[in-house]
Amino acid sequence: MISVGIFNGYFPYTLEESVKRMKALGFTSVQLDLSFKGMDLSFDALNTEKCHFIRDTFRDANLPIVAISGYTNLVHPNLSTRAENIKNLKTLLKFARDLGSPYVISETGTFDEESDWVYHEKNGTEEAYETICSTVTDLVKFGYDHGSVFLVENYVNNIIGTVNQLLRLFSDVSHPSLGLLMDPTNYFSDANIEDVDGELNRIFNALGDRIKVAHAKDCKRAEDTSEKHADIDADEAHTFRGAGSVELPAPGLGILNYDLYLKRLSAIHPNIPLIIEHLDESDIPRAKKFIDDKLKKGGY
Repeated sequence: MISVGIFNGYFPYTLEESVKRMKALGFTSVQLDLSFKGMDLSFDALNTEKCHFIRDTFRDANLPIVAISGYTNLVHPNLSTRAENIKNLKTLLKFARDLGSPYVISETGTFDEESDWVYHEKNGTEEAYETICSTVTDLVKFGYDHGSVFLVENYVNNIIGTVNQLLRLFSDVSHPSLGLLMDPTNYFSDANIEDVDGELNRIFNALGDRIKVAHAKDCKRAEDTSEKHADIDADEAHTFRGAGSVELPAPGLGILNYDLYLKRLSAIHPNIPLIIEHLDESDIPRAKKFIDDKLKKGGY
């Protein structure tokens, strides 16, 4: 069976209280955000003892950590900021096993100076691709040396956003420590938002064997084309709700064909963790019921 999980970042509490609330809601896996109240989890302060304490707290609750959030802009136009972002991501790759999972996830980034999710004209250049290809190569080799795996999460406004761009990256960086975080909503733009089923099938036909962990949110055409954020107590990766012509709400609030998504996903990864996102705490019970009902309907 597919397990249903969530980011702990949607629970702005201490480690113990966050775990308690996730368990009470019936979750069976978690994508780890290092964002618990009352703990210094800055990159410079991270150590093996803290990692084991977090890992063991989740283990004691029988709530497995299936992946670690490392979201950052890997091509930030400010070179010192870019170097710091990559250094921090390597810190997570170094400690990933101590935190309970080999998988560390990030999108590839954008050359926009103000936002990690707004398209920049340089993103589509060969120079941009070569930059991210070199960076990902370095990350996966570093991860391999520490027993961890870098999962790239594409996003349409970033350098790596489309099926073809992912196929090129996996071909050029052919390495066992590179995998894919599956989030079908991240492929949609004004050009393909009216062909949800066709794009879903293209994604799975091309990339199904690369998937390690999956996400559950939704997509729909946006009335407001500006960058959208929710007013919640969370970092920007969790307040983000879309940019441009596509909005990215919680699962069940858009047009993603979840019956097709889960059918294709379960056919090749029947026990994969599916992590709910893009919601606030009050909406979590509804979103989880939506996902649970879809999984029961399909027998997944």
